[in-house]
Amino acid sequence: MSLRLIPYLVMDGNAKEAIQFYQKALDAQVLFSQSFGEMPENPEFPLPADAKDLVSHATIKVGETEVMFSDNFPGTPHQSGNQVTLCLSTNDAEQARKFFDALQDGGQVGMPLQETFFSPAYGSVTDKFGVNFQIFTEGRQ
Repeated sequence: MSLRLIPYLVMDGNAKEAIQFYQKALDAQVLFSQSFGEMPENPEFPLPADAKDLVSHATIKVGETEVMFSDNFPGTPHQSGNQVTLCLSTNDAEQARKFFDALQDGGQVGMPLQETFFSPAYGSVTDKFGVNFQIFTEGRQ
């Protein structure tokens, strides 16, 4: 089993600018970047035209550490305190479920752990201490 804890920065529409800044300031290397417009369309959540160029997910590498980014999903308020989450990444869906279940005890589920187009088991939860976690199971890109 592999397990990594990755800082995940949720930006207020300026993720591209932040990534470019960290490339220059920290010699960061962009490993992956995808806009909301490049994601599969979801008729239940139509994407506003002005949001298509916003970053849905990006990963940079600073030295030996990866940092993930996204812009806030259009229509979701951005507030100080929710812009940094911890992404707990594993290649074991059963372990992901155990972590998710343990973290939701006394906390609040943001997105139930479920299969998505990018992961066999992904969800988000805020633990009882107010720390935001994304549980990501590797397996789909």
